[in-house]
Amino acid sequence: MNTYILNTEIQEFIDKNLNSDIASLLLKGTNFPSIETKEIIEQIEAKKRCEKKLSTWFECKNIYYPNKLNIEQTSSEITAQYKSSLMNGESIIDLTGGFGVDCYYFSNVFKKVVHCEINEDLSKIVTHNYKQLAIQNINTEAIDGINYLKNSDKICDWIYIDPSRRHDSKGKVFFLNDCLPNVPEHLDLLFKHSKNILIKTSPLLDLSVGINELKHVKTIHVVAVNNEVKELLWVLENGFTEGISIKTINLKKNTNEVFNFSIESEKTTTSLYSKPLTYLYEPNSAILKAGGFESISNQLHVFKLHKHSHLYTSNSLIDFPGRCFKIEQTLLYNKKTIKKLGINKANITTRNFPETVEQLRKKFNIKDGGDWYLFFTTNMEDNNLMVLTKKADSFN
Repeated sequence: MNTYILNTEIQEFIDKNLNSDIASLLLKGTNFPSIETKEIIEQIEAKKRCEKKLSTWFECKNIYYPNKLNIEQTSSEITAQYKSSLMNGESIIDLTGGFGVDCYYFSNVFKKVVHCEINEDLSKIVTHNYKQLAIQNINTEAIDGINYLKNSDKICDWIYIDPSRRHDSKGKVFFLNDCLPNVPEHLDLLFKHSKNILIKTSPLLDLSVGINELKHVKTIHVVAVNNEVKELLWVLENGFTEGISIKTINLKKNTNEVFNFSIESEKTTTSLYSKPLTYLYEPNSAILKAGGFESISNQLHVFKLHKHSHLYTSNSLIDFPGRCFKIEQTLLYNKKTIKKLGINKANITTRNFPETVEQLRKKFNIKDGGDWYLFFTTNMEDNNLMVLTKKADSFN
């Protein structure tokens, strides 16, 4: 950590050049004798990445930024805030603290927070930043979180861990057993120090695989931001052996879409099926990841088009956790019939359909965009069809 970066003149230069061309800056260089141009560029790039993702840090003076990879890997403020809403108590230990965004929000709901970070330089940066942010109840430890627990007799209300998905020899990994630290291998140690554990994993991890790798899983949170799944959060409670709850949330600017179900109910529930009616619904990405396809039909009283299509329909418009459309026309898939419609611009989605969006655009010469939404899918009679729709903006 080069403290010269915090010099007022250098900080002003960083702020002034947040939108400058980086290649030009590198070529031109800077005139600060106490610091290399490369270090200043790293600060500019990292701070720029924080403008929307970490606005609290971006707007605070004298924040020191790590390399941009650390910024890419850290939680966003919106997901960190959601995590903090799942827990409470006197104390929590974050075993893989990173840039410290999660701990910042944990500090709002816990009296004592321990931030463990194996990278000593990053730990120093986080310690400095917490002072700038006026946070006083976080204790930073430059240590491997697992070793911290091994050498401690502390019992806390919660343990949080976000294992690294970059393995020294295997590269980028997704299975928990391949991540560092290996959470399944250390579960007994974790439960020795807390009854409650929250684990963040890659959104690409298959839920069934994670359940098999872990034990005492109580709840799985599938978290999406603006319809992009960002995190899977696993709540473990020592001794818990009952059914696992799945909670999905799509965090949006003005509202949040929430849908919950249990693994057991999903297995025992059967969807009702129908041809396309008046409205068509597409579940958000969190639900698609969680796989609550039968539960949606059962809980929201909507009909499924086909077992594998994951599109739903109803006669009355409902408040649905995903995209809602008004059906204008339904056609059996036929090249001549579709071409006669004369649609040259539309948004295309395929669900359980033999051709890709790219193939369909080429075949029908349809550009992307516009007010039309075309769904190419399969109905309950295994016939391929196209559903011509427009967005439904409100519900009754």
